[in-house]
Amino acid sequence: MAEANYNRVVSEIKMLNLSDQLRLLEQMAVIIRQKTSTGRVRSILELKGKGKETWKGLDVKTYLDKELGKK
Repeated sequence: MAEANYNRVVSEIKMLNLSDQLRLLEQMAVIIRQKTSTGRVRSILELKGKGKETWKGLDVKTYLDKELGKK
């Protein structure tokens, strides 16, 4: 959207009363969710194994001791 169009829309939104602004916000949220939804539920298990090379060869106890300020 061109900057002029964007600014015009924002100006028009400012002229709406609070109730209509909230209705518009809710409708925009629905539109954005529909555009960004993959239609599938994600699982935390998808992250399994990600970044494992970062931890390779690192001693867990030493790392935790350092993080917790232990000597």
